Amino acid sequence: MRVHITLECTECGRQTYLSSKNRRNNPDRIELNKYCPHDRKVTLHRETK
Repeated sequence: MRVHITLECTECGRQTYLSSKNRRNNPDRIELNKYCPHDRKVTLHRETK
């Protein structure tokens, strides 16, 4: 049931994180605040296809 996803920074557009999610519990796209090494600060990261 768990699916591998990539998280993309909303400010710089780079895909920096890999994660997994349960589609049954989270059918929508996930948004998390994560550290972006390119911007050197915590930014919003969204799930990509």
